[in-house]
Amino acid sequence: MLMAGPNGGRLDRSDEELLQDTVGGDLRAFDVIVRRYRDRLLNFVFRFLGDRTAAEDVVQETFLRVFRKSGEYHASARFSTWLFTIAGNLAKSELRRRKRGRFTSLGWNEEAEQHIEIPDDRPRPDAFAETEIATEAIQKAIESLPPNHRQVVILSDIQGMAYEEIAQIVGCPVGTVKSRINRGRLRLQNKLERLGYLPDSMEAE
Repeated sequence: MLMAGPNGGRLDRSDEELLQDTVGGDLRAFDVIVRRYRDRLLNFVFRFLGDRTAAEDVVQETFLRVFRKSGEYHASARFSTWLFTIAGNLAKSELRRRKRGRFTSLGWNEEAEQHIEIPDDRPRPDAFAETEIATEAIQKAIESLPPNHRQVVILSDIQGMAYEEIAQIVGCPVGTVKSRINRGRLRLQNKLERLGYLPDSMEAE
């Protein structure tokens, strides 16, 4: 990982300013970016792949690509959007490479997804339980989702991103993002309910 010494006042600078400083040759500015986003990216990619070593490799490659392409960034999109787009694409490529043939289409209509609305009151995947066993069960349930649903659920419910930013990251309409999130949450709820990891209040519904 690209690291440097003390960062001084760089901690107060925006992502975009830090990237511009990086283009100008300030490696300490890029170090701030790495420190600012590494844990979030690692959490995102690990949740998506379910493999810590592979996630670390993907995050490393993400930062390397950001560094190499720092001069190509355009402020029309937020830096975080650009960063997570790169990480998401690399994670999906790694998933295809490692698990080719494991996932098959479930026959969902992409157009129809935009018109399906499921109440947005489903429990979030990181809100079911805090024990190690339950956490592992939640991760396995997340991994059981189709990749396109898995990605948006992680970005929304674990990374806390808005629908509009997720839509930019995955390259589809906001309506499709909402539908995928709703479908993903419903599948997670059903999966965890079968495993007995839903709160009592949910089991009674």
